[in-house]
Amino acid sequence: MQMATLHLKQVCVEPPPSALNVTLPAFAAEQSSNYKYAQAIRHIRHLLTTELAKTLACSLILSRIDYCNAALHGAPSYSIKKLQLVQNNAARIVLEVPRRSHASPLLRTLQWLPVRQRIDYKVALLTFKVRSTSTPSYLRLIIRDREHGRNLRSTTTALCQPFTTTTFAKRAFPCSAPAVWNSLPKTALNSDSVAAFKSRLKTFLFSQAFSSFSAH
Repeated sequence: MQMATLHLKQVCVEPPPSALNVTLPAFAAEQSSNYKYAQAIRHIRHLLTTELAKTLACSLILSRIDYCNAALHGAPSYSIKKLQLVQNNAARIVLEVPRRSHASPLLRTLQWLPVRQRIDYKVALLTFKVRSTSTPSYLRLIIRDREHGRNLRSTTTALCQPFTTTTFAKRAFPCSAPAVWNSLPKTALNSDSVAAFKSRLKTFLFSQAFSSFSAH
């Protein structure tokens, strides 16, 4: 996709390389880099404390997994699985366990949301900020509150879900935002600050991801 160069008076503003690469092939390229960083951490793991290894993994690997991941909402399972394998590998390195160890207990120990929940987290947080501040305005214009027949003060505002005929269209923000937002509990939706919303959102998604382990 071509992006225009802006000329403001005598200043030429070039689009950043990252703006040209928000595509699934770009995520595949990031995956290769993630494995390189994971191997680098593995080589020096014996010199690091668990907390420092966790910090390195978050900075070098998880930050790349999270980059523009809202665009992956509704993506095919095989696309999510590739990123999940990267995160699982990072968890095993940080906790110094065998490579075939089951990953879910490790992610739970590290307090890391799995990839699919991380995507939902990003979409939900973006939606909360858009609804709270109406910025960016172009996103606020494409999400609408659902109209209720009665004006009940106890009714938590849900978002209107647009009708689409294709799976690909459901991945767009006007569809993904209502899908994620409407699935959240009222305790999160009624948050009065970004910090409170983040905390409640992570608690909900964490319990959703690891509910089977909580039962044991």
